[in-house]
Amino acid sequence: MSQPAKNGAVLKFPEHFLWGTATSTTQIEGHIENEWTDFVARDGRNCRIACDSYHRYAEDIEWMRQIGVNAYRMGIEWSRLQSEPYGPLNEAELARYVNQLDRLNQAGIVPMVVLHHFSNPRWIVSQGAWTNADTIPAFVHFVTKLVAALRGHVRLWNTFNEPDTYACCGYLIGEFPPLKKFRVDSFRTVIKNMAVAHHEVCRMIREAGSAMGTVEVGFSKNWTFFKPHSPNSPWDAAIAAFTHWQVNSFVLECFVGANKKGASTFLGVNYYGRIRFRNLQPLVPTNGYGLEELARLGVECDDMLERYPAGLEAALHELYGYCGLPIYLTEHGSSSSDEAFRERDLKENLAALHRAISGGVDVRGFYYWSLLDNFEWQFGYSKKFGLLDVDFSDARLPRKMKPLAWLYRKVCLENAIGHV
Repeated sequence: MSQPAKNGAVLKFPEHFLWGTATSTTQIEGHIENEWTDFVARDGRNCRIACDSYHRYAEDIEWMRQIGVNAYRMGIEWSRLQSEPYGPLNEAELARYVNQLDRLNQAGIVPMVVLHHFSNPRWIVSQGAWTNADTIPAFVHFVTKLVAALRGHVRLWNTFNEPDTYACCGYLIGEFPPLKKFRVDSFRTVIKNMAVAHHEVCRMIREAGSAMGTVEVGFSKNWTFFKPHSPNSPWDAAIAAFTHWQVNSFVLECFVGANKKGASTFLGVNYYGRIRFRNLQPLVPTNGYGLEELARLGVECDDMLERYPAGLEAALHELYGYCGLPIYLTEHGSSSSDEAFRERDLKENLAALHRAISGGVDVRGFYYWSLLDNFEWQFGYSKKFGLLDVDFSDARLPRKMKPLAWLYRKVCLENAIGHV
């Protein structure tokens, strides 16, 4: 366990702590065929080339080595591997992922494989995707074949990334395919179906084991605090409470509530900050508010949402208390062109993480979102989360380390953060 440190001292993390970074297939690989292929983002662009990591994953692994991470949370794209219902896995595409995993392992970078990160094969989409319970056995069939093929290369598995975000953006606010709004029943059906699939897949993965060591499997819950901007606004308090109940409490209950937590060996937590409501509107830049306007209201944001480092410590205690499972912080990052802001944000959140660990929360790793500037879903390429800058105006898509990457390299190599 880490030890509490005095103000200004170096904060050491537990031995064997995983320091990683994370990506998803649709956001970086390019050359992909799923429901995002024809999607046009707010900036008028698409994911068809993205970072071209489909061809450049070996180069990206070398960048990871330079940054100094010892872990990488990556996706494996269902739509690449299975082009028809219950069909065989595409051997050429499988071999490519095996090569990627082998290169990571040889570099001393532990892979965590994400099985679903907001994308589906077109044949799944055509039958209603996760609103259709028939998707559950199709997914289990795919994962069973995949795990049998990869059990010699992977021991950390992540079933679903942010089912709450996928269901909310697809069926409540209409910003992800299929672009539906206010479909609360569909939202809840998606979550329930994904939770059933999660439980079945977890049991199968644990039974399959891994030649790499002890198998660990869980899902990643995006944890956002929803609050009223003014405690004196009953309507804002009501919408914040309703949102928390739907996208936090309900999702947790479905995946790891009561007797359901036994399927998982860990809980993944994605944490960025909080959203406060004013006049029933979320006070975030992505809702049209300027940063200066938000600052006047006492709301400090990056390009996406309000930063709230103190909330990370509280969230980790709350979630650990709820399910008692070891935790991996599977995403945290900030989107901004201000690198000094990003550096301060990282230090403050790592200090909060350290306090949680010192307070008894079993956190085993931290994954910075993201390795690369990438296709940020409905926002296209306008949001810059990367440790690496990618020049999308150049067809060669050159990468280079940002100042934050050098700070993170020091954290990874020293297993510590200093002078917060």
